[in-house]
Amino acid sequence: MSLRGKAAITGYAEMAPQKKPEGKTSLGIMAEMAREAIADAGLEKSEIDGLLTACSLSDFSMLWPSAVVEYLHLKPRYFDQVELGGASSAGMVWRAAAAIEAGMCNTVLCVVGDTWDSRLFMAKPPPFPATEAEFDAPYGMVGANPGYALIAQRHMHEFGTTPEQLAKVAVDQRTNGCANPQALFGDKRITIDDVLSSRMIAEPLHLLEIVSPATGGGAFIVTSADRARHSPNRPVYLLGAGEAGEHSSITRAPNMTHSLVKPAADHAFAMAGVSREQIDFIQPYDCYTITVLVTIEDAGFCAKGAGGRFIEEHDLTWSGDFPCNTHGGQLSFGQPGMAGGMSHVIEGVRQLMGRGGERQVDGATIGYVNGNGGIMAEQCGLILGVEA
Repeated sequence: MSLRGKAAITGYAEMAPQKKPEGKTSLGIMAEMAREAIADAGLEKSEIDGLLTACSLSDFSMLWPSAVVEYLHLKPRYFDQVELGGASSAGMVWRAAAAIEAGMCNTVLCVVGDTWDSRLFMAKPPPFPATEAEFDAPYGMVGANPGYALIAQRHMHEFGTTPEQLAKVAVDQRTNGCANPQALFGDKRITIDDVLSSRMIAEPLHLLEIVSPATGGGAFIVTSADRARHSPNRPVYLLGAGEAGEHSSITRAPNMTHSLVKPAADHAFAMAGVSREQIDFIQPYDCYTITVLVTIEDAGFCAKGAGGRFIEEHDLTWSGDFPCNTHGGQLSFGQPGMAGGMSHVIEGVRQLMGRGGERQVDGATIGYVNGNGGIMAEQCGLILGVEA
């Protein structure tokens, strides 16, 4: 079964990331985002009969969908939690479309909110899977930094990728962030020298190549293609989707430099029936600069190992020849917990609706969005377009 053109995103809302919770709660943020997204889609709350959410990192709650339903006073016929780390929000898009196509519901609210307080995080860090706690953590593989550093080191060793090429990802995305009034780090441009002179966190990754956690949230509405035609906004249709998983820890990955982005993207492009050359922009998950480089390669926009040269030779800014993370990406927009991956979906929708403001990609009609969970462990690829 193909989901091409079966459903569309018709409204969205996004909170500007903040470095302090300032009395906000994850549920409170989700309520704000839900209200704004429903209004943006020109709907009433009573028309929402589906819900998809992801558990807040600050709550770690079982029965989370029920807690959200209760708090928002919804009565869905279909509701669920998507837990794919940073791929969760991208995964919500096709799951909502599938539920609608299956007749389970008509209109799905997809919403995530998260708060970040470093003191609380240090007091109660996320639990490790049993195998990682036993075999990885004792040897320093704690958190995401060392895992992505290993990927970057291996890529440099295999393909000759340079620190300057990786740094250019952060520089170009900061240019995009400077055109985004919501971006957390959008008030200062940076250079490749700035990136490479910033503090080394996990060799070869510097501070400005790594996301900074924040408080924030977002929501979008997915509805049937028939209902989408009556939306006050230009509908953004799901044309293709693909997912792939194989491991949790990067130490169990068959290959550190060849990721599951490839099968997920290949399936999405095949379902959509479009070529890479037809893509007007990409919104790849960017927890680290190396993540963007590997995604560009494995999604098929250049040959394996050529990502460094591709980045060096192309302009990744919103006005360039290869627009990439036009909102600044999480590197400059900020990473609001589980809502970090939602920023890529929303920016893709924003561009296709023609609501990009200063950073609008001229004539954009088809875009590629990627969600990445864990350490290149969970992948979701989406092709979104303005025509079903």
